[in-house]
Amino acid sequence: MNIKSAVKDNATELAYLLNLAGEGIPKYLWSEIAENGQDPMDVGRMRASREEGGFSYKNARICVENGSIQGMIVSYKQPDQLCIENIEEYPKVVKPLFLLEAEAPGTWYVNAIATFEKYRGRGIAQKLLREAEERAISGGTGAMSLIVASENTRAKSLYEYIGYRFVSSLPVVRYPGCMHGGEWLLMVKELVYP
Repeated sequence: MNIKSAVKDNATELAYLLNLAGEGIPKYLWSEIAENGQDPMDVGRMRASREEGGFSYKNARICVENGSIQGMIVSYKQPDQLCIENIEEYPKVVKPLFLLEAEAPGTWYVNAIATFEKYRGRGIAQKLLREAEERAISGGTGAMSLIVASENTRAKSLYEYIGYRFVSSLPVVRYPGCMHGGEWLLMVKELVYP
């Protein structure tokens, strides 16, 4: 398995994996902005191919083996101060996520991580997370952060196993295509420098 930076041509795979990682929220939001008759996943592909923004391919790292993308991670350093003054302008489903993100300023934030279904159970997510930690450490960041649904027990267990701890939570706002309910959990891992 090889981890490398995503390129614009990976946008279709990234959109699919971003929707998996985002518990169906991305597709729901893309459907809200899709033009009449446009497939929401095409909107996701276009957003993933942008040069800027959290979901840009430029923030994505992919795990590849034999020319096939197996998984991806979108991660980056959060600003030292996160502005939530305009939170009321955000769609209801993402408000809890932004409020939780604001509780972990300055961390290296794992915005999305997902593995294609047929490649699960091979340690791809752990490898992607380890590589993100190395990037965070090389950038001088002291902690990692991520948000996971409490009912996504498989992912939550993985994060706990590799050292993430619960910090805060807010209720999941249900939406069409909602994969997990319960609470959104903000989890943080302090990084150990060599």
